[in-house]
Amino acid sequence: MGKIIAVTNQKGGVGKTTTAVNVSAGIGKLGKKCLLVDVDPQGNATSGVGVDKRNIVHSSYEMMVNGVKAEEAVVHTKFDQLDLIPSSLELAAADLELAELEHREARLKQALALIKDQYDFIFIDCPPSLGLITTNALCAANTILVPIQPEYYALEGLSQLMNSVRIIKRRYNSYLDIEGVLLTMYDGRLNLTQQVVSEVKKFFPRKVFSTVIPRGVRLSEAPSFGMPIMYYDKSSKGSTSYMELAQEIVRNQPK
Repeated sequence: MGKIIAVTNQKGGVGKTTTAVNVSAGIGKLGKKCLLVDVDPQGNATSGVGVDKRNIVHSSYEMMVNGVKAEEAVVHTKFDQLDLIPSSLELAAADLELAELEHREARLKQALALIKDQYDFIFIDCPPSLGLITTNALCAANTILVPIQPEYYALEGLSQLMNSVRIIKRRYNSYLDIEGVLLTMYDGRLNLTQQVVSEVKKFFPRKVFSTVIPRGVRLSEAPSFGMPIMYYDKSSKGSTSYMELAQEIVRNQPK
């Protein structure tokens, strides 16, 4: 049975989509069957694995709003063991449409339930907000992976996210847990970085990944070529870091 991990942070620009794309591709490279589900209206995870949004037949929008079966929305990518359920621009209005539907918070969970046994891991790339789409992702997930940039406002965003997680746990998904907090755009030379890391570790004891993701030009370039970093430049620091993160996640799973 596939483990469902929602990659989420309502703060934008923290490397959320970069992490969703590269950790799923990295785990696929390790021989585990992975599904990346793009529920962000921007669709950057979709283009980040080389899928042209103009050629999409079914998307996560149709799956959640119109009841299209998940297996009909799955696209096979050219990368090892990695499938995708793509996003579409229609997701931008999905919060309003979902609000009128029965079991509105569980539409994604119900859709993925039919295919999750086909995968070892399912990663959901969430939008940078806490609306009904993200609620659906948190209801469907076993755990959340939270990328944060070590900067002044990082903890403020984290506390808002954890408040939402507590509400979801209380109302809809009592089993939701934290997979881990990932430090992105990391520069260990800065005093502020060290201060934020220390605070995050106090806030989340034993939940901060030992792997950190450094800033890198190659990591920024890879999406424009529609490639995860380990396929674009496997010798780069970004590739090494995301492969280490993939190994750490696989290693942390119960036997």
